[in-house]
Amino acid sequence: MPRQSAKSQPPTPSGTRYEDDLYTWVQEQMALLRAGRLVEIDALNIAEELSDVGNEQLDKLESAIAVLTMHLLKWDKQPERRSRSWQLTVRERRRRIHRVLKKNPGLKPKITEVIDEGYADGRDRAFAETELPDDALPEACPYTFDEMMTREIVFQA
Repeated sequence: MPRQSAKSQPPTPSGTRYEDDLYTWVQEQMALLRAGRLVEIDALNIAEELSDVGNEQLDKLESAIAVLTMHLLKWDKQPERRSRSWQLTVRERRRRIHRVLKKNPGLKPKITEVIDEGYADGRDRAFAETELPDDALPEACPYTFDEMMTREIVFQA
């Protein structure tokens, strides 16, 4: 269901309101932009959607860091349960983080904030997947970004 816009607006000259059909509205707005018909665009809602796109990239990075830190915590705190699956998940999440940052270099200055948020989620996930007591995992992230991304994780069966 399309969400409400910051300001309900009448249909655009192309015919569709943002609130009524997001997909069709997007298609119409793209056509208006490509045609250079800037006076006719729904600038307020376009700005809102662009903001959402940027936030989605931030969320992707935060999510990848959450999963990465969860597995690093489990790796460190439960060495007897280490598995090839954990090792492969660490590698895969590192690749995701690299891709997000490569496509969105503007996120690099936010990495400390993203680590703080992602670690909080990763810590909660680690607690959910382990039998560790509440005080077993540090409240603040114990890893630097470089450590998260380069520390050797090798499973030996």
